[in-house]
Amino acid sequence: MKFFVDTADINEIRDLASTGLLDGVTTNPTLVAKSGKQFIPLIEEICGVVDGPVSAEVAATDYDTMRKEADKLSKIAKNIAVKVPLTPAGLKVCKELSDKGVMTNVTLCFSPAQALLAAKAGATFISPFVGRLDDIAHDGMQLIADIVSIYDNYPQFETEVLVASVRHPMHIVEAAKIGAHVATCPADVIKKLYNHPLTDKGLAAFVDDWKKTGQSIL
Repeated sequence: MKFFVDTADINEIRDLASTGLLDGVTTNPTLVAKSGKQFIPLIEEICGVVDGPVSAEVAATDYDTMRKEADKLSKIAKNIAVKVPLTPAGLKVCKELSDKGVMTNVTLCFSPAQALLAAKAGATFISPFVGRLDDIAHDGMQLIADIVSIYDNYPQFETEVLVASVRHPMHIVEAAKIGAHVATCPADVIKKLYNHPLTDKGLAAFVDDWKKTGQSIL
């Protein structure tokens, strides 16, 4: 499974990139607004830090403006994935970009039927939102399972399932067990994957025992 970080915080991105665990970045208008930075220069900076796909989202909802915005975003860097909404206009733009070899991320997916449409439009990534479904008492992980199952039936589909709206480490683990290709998560959720009480306990014991030897490696 590939790990993308869902943030527009350049310091978080640099920190995770230094671990070698980061495969890409997803952003959205809300995350950009939180950063307080200008959109285009920020995306350019992120693309310079991360080799993998960097999702940059259009702001328009009508086809004509969305197409123009998508064209501008696609020229920022080779690793840009233009993010479009799962709407008729968004899928039309997705198809045009995909035909040109531009990576696309179709966002705000909440049903298997929508995911099927995105794959037929040639999306590079489909972003089903598991956390938001859980919030309204729907099973977000079942959506992931349904999409993976459908895509597996059709080898001609190259769209990768990018699990979004991830709230906790078990979302990542369950998605990996199902076979999702990518999980995009806030930085703190990725860091929580390190955590286990037995790791902490074992390390504390090793440190204590080493001190008792009175030795130093250096």
